[in-house]
Amino acid sequence: MSGSSFTDVNLSGSTFKNVNFAGAEFEDANLSGWSVRNANFSRLEINNADLRGAAIIDSLTQGMTIDGIPVAELLAAYRALTAMSD
Repeated sequence: MSGSSFTDVNLSGSTFKNVNFAGAEFEDANLSGWSVRNANFSRLEINNADLRGAAIIDSLTQGMTIDGIPVAELLAAYRALTAMSD
């Protein structure tokens, strides 16, 4: 599915395993209830999305940003704050 383009699609409830989505584009797509395991999302860009309830677990996040802030820095700051409260 690398390099694929999806526009105005409903993929809710779909499950994908061992899929390469590198460079794929999703526009106006419903991904609610989506489950993805062992997938390649390198160069993924998410804009104007509803991510309520989304979870990223045991994933490589090197170079990933959220609103321009490196995720590695966000996680380090969170861990420092939670360590201080323990």
